[in-house]
Amino acid sequence: MNKTELRRSIRERKRAMTPEEIEQRSAKLAQLFLASDAYRNAKTIYGYLPYNQEVRTVPMLEQALKDGKRVAVPKCYGDEMKFIYLEDLTQVEKGYANIPEPIADGPEGDDPQALVLMPGLAFDAEGHRIGYGGGFYDKFLAREPNHPTLALCYEFQMLPHVETEAYDIPVDCVLWA
Repeated sequence: MNKTELRRSIRERKRAMTPEEIEQRSAKLAQLFLASDAYRNAKTIYGYLPYNQEVRTVPMLEQALKDGKRVAVPKCYGDEMKFIYLEDLTQVEKGYANIPEPIADGPEGDDPQALVLMPGLAFDAEGHRIGYGGGFYDKFLAREPNHPTLALCYEFQMLPHVETEAYDIPVDCVLWA
């Protein structure tokens, strides 16, 4: 199956999920994430705000703020993505591809060791990832390569092997439920 077919297949599986299933799996993933060494060791989380049937990350990011961590989420400027710090996760509006983004343009994330949460459609145990096709995270990590990375996904998004390109940057850790 090529990337286009794989993306379509995973999107169909995600669309078939009930809201209850999304919430239940997201709650389990929140437990796994908050108990992880990656989370415990991070001073800053570069998260993302969920779109459509993605894992519900807002409770995780709210907990990070309560735990005294800084939280930033992505905002797209053309084909470049920057992380913008947020203290209030409701200060967002629809941005690139109708994905929630910060209303403000700053302050910009400045922690070169921030834990980056990686969205995606498919993953494998080696951390290979197929994203949504824009290459935003790969470009960001090519510019700032020292970030630890972690992906959250549903069990059906974990595949035995994911074909990647030379420019695709693997994820350090994948959690699934």
